[in-house]
Amino acid sequence: MISGILIAAAIVGGTGLFIGVFLGVSGKKFAVEVDEREEAILAELPGNNCGGCGYAGCSGLAAAIVKGEAEVGGCPVGGAPVAEKIGAIMGQSAGSQERKVAFVKCAGTCENASNVYEYYGIKDCTMANLMQDGGQKGCSYGCLGFGSCVKACPFDAIHVENGIAVVDKEACKACGKCIEACPKKLIELIPYKQKTFVQCSSHDKGKALMSVCKVGCIGCKLCERSCEAGAITVLNGLAHIDADKCTNCGVCAEKCPRKIIIPRQTAE
Repeated sequence: MISGILIAAAIVGGTGLFIGVFLGVSGKKFAVEVDEREEAILAELPGNNCGGCGYAGCSGLAAAIVKGEAEVGGCPVGGAPVAEKIGAIMGQSAGSQERKVAFVKCAGTCENASNVYEYYGIKDCTMANLMQDGGQKGCSYGCLGFGSCVKACPFDAIHVENGIAVVDKEACKACGKCIEACPKKLIELIPYKQKTFVQCSSHDKGKALMSVCKVGCIGCKLCERSCEAGAITVLNGLAHIDADKCTNCGVCAEKCPRKIIIPRQTAE
């Protein structure tokens, strides 16, 4: 009986030893070589794995940069400092990296915007948007205020205040997660240095808009006519600012009868 146990132990041990040797040899033979630059780039990336670069995570971006499939400045979280370090690793110029931040194009606070009914469902913008008229807001373009963008932000840079989402531009890393989460498509990335904004997304006509929102853009074109730089145009009833042309003179904000064109400090 003892000899049987010893034989069994020897067989199990021998099998384990064989498997170990086989795996070791196979690991070396079939190992995938990793470019040293990829590891160096990965070490410089912030490691948030937020997906803002368009890849599943930082390792995916690092591999893409080495293969020439992504720019050295592809990480929106790391910005210019990280782009410069990665450029040095790749022997390339990082070029100019413009910092961007998210901005919510809605001023429909609890005081400014009316509701057409009470919503008692799941407190989620995507779910509310599936309801009658695209949610409880009288303005079908407005922020629903249930914070789907807040849940999506990995940097705690956006919060619902007084019924609408507001971005903390200092905390924002421009990863774009909030943009993907918003069912109304109210959020966009704008240059960090931009100082003038149109805080509205409605394309409703003047009378219809004024019946549901106290501050929404009515497409009167006073801003367009007053801008000497030609930086503001009204398309489909809504004012748009071209950041490349805007001189931040503030004339459009002064002329706007609805005061929906605002300087940054009042948007925060």
